[in-house]
Amino acid sequence: MQMDERKQKILKAIVQDYIATAEPVGSRTISKKFELGVSPATIRNEMADLEELGLIEQPHTSAGRVPSDLGYRYYVDCLMDPVVLSEKEKKIINQEVVKRLDELQEVIEYTGKLVSQVTNLTSLVLKPKNRESALKKIYFLPYETGKAIMVTVKDNGTVDNSIVDIGEDTSPEELQILANIFNDRLSGSKAQDLKKGLLNEIYSELSKKRRMLDGVLGILERMFEPKDGENKERVYLGGTLNMLNQPEFKDIDKVKNLFSLFEENRKLQELLNPGDDIQGLNITIGSENPDLAFKECSIISATYHINGKQIGSVGVLGPTRMDYSKAITIVDYMTKSLTEILTNKYRGQQI
Repeated sequence: MQMDERKQKILKAIVQDYIATAEPVGSRTISKKFELGVSPATIRNEMADLEELGLIEQPHTSAGRVPSDLGYRYYVDCLMDPVVLSEKEKKIINQEVVKRLDELQEVIEYTGKLVSQVTNLTSLVLKPKNRESALKKIYFLPYETGKAIMVTVKDNGTVDNSIVDIGEDTSPEELQILANIFNDRLSGSKAQDLKKGLLNEIYSELSKKRRMLDGVLGILERMFEPKDGENKERVYLGGTLNMLNQPEFKDIDKVKNLFSLFEENRKLQELLNPGDDIQGLNITIGSENPDLAFKECSIISATYHINGKQIGSVGVLGPTRMDYSKAITIVDYMTKSLTEILTNKYRGQQI
């Protein structure tokens, strides 16, 4: 698609402002914030052309415009300014990875945590699972009358989501109290800990909520059991709850759809494995994603290798209104750094 320089500048301004504010962008906003040397009227005319080209669109409730999936794609492919990590940032990342080289699993898990922290998005890291995990935290999200989504986060980054009966008289405040009690008693627990009476102690303490506890404790007891036939290769999630901080996902229905997919390991693997013909960074934006539940999300991923063999992938998942330049830089650097450091560590070894 060919566009003149002025249209490119206006599209770039719309994308950058919408990424920063999550608010639809009007011609006056662009005129005030960006020195384009043209009047708001001229900007409005150019925006009308951009809308006709399918690069921006108008939300029903706003006079401003937002980028379309096609607009984000054009921005990423043609307009985006690259972000460069400083030598200090690179040194910090590499030092933290090297500290954990004694166990490959720990390196991979830390990578996911670091990527999610730096980007404020959800990270996805693909690596075979080979060590026992512990419970890190439990969250309850209201679902519908008498039910809640129970989100269990393990210390390796994996997230499980289940629907539990809570009774129609359980308030959001009570849900938070229950979550606090579970987290206080169970955080850091592994499978063998759950069998040492810890669950019974909680059951006694909260016996008034017997119906809910039956469901929750049953889920916890099964959570650490391996599923027959499950692929050993697993996607670890980091910063999953970052999605709840995004304005696009204040709608509980959107959250439910996303969290239901987060527990489908096979679909997450597909997100990180777009195909053998894809080399380097892979970016899928909005409707380019095969699953409708991700139609308002973008995924940026890249593979890492040891001794020339592809071992796994690192990616970030966020709203289409993400900071692409920053996310691309982090994923690209982390996968290249992982490849170099792990190859040096495991040179000549079978992984």
